[in-house]
Amino acid sequence: MFARKIRVEYGSDGHQLPCPLKWLDSFSMRNFTNATVFDDTLPVADGQMEIGSAVPLDQLKDAMEDWFRRKGYLAKDSHLSLAEN
Repeated sequence: MFARKIRVEYGSDGHQLPCPLKWLDSFSMRNFTNATVFDDTLPVADGQMEIGSAVPLDQLKDAMEDWFRRKGYLAKDSHLSLAEN
């Protein structure tokens, strides 16, 4: 659907793991930031999203980390990595 395909992973015990689809769905379906730039995000599988060309990866990463921590999905010392496929 969107032109850019990205891989979303998180660090756990020294390993990089794909973010579960549940996490990605939770981020994409919320509507509390009023940041329309994130409207063009579509989770497709564990660790896989499609995003629009106007979505900045650095801001997306920061917003996702913040949301995942607030939901209790991501530990304080864990970080996400986002990369285009």
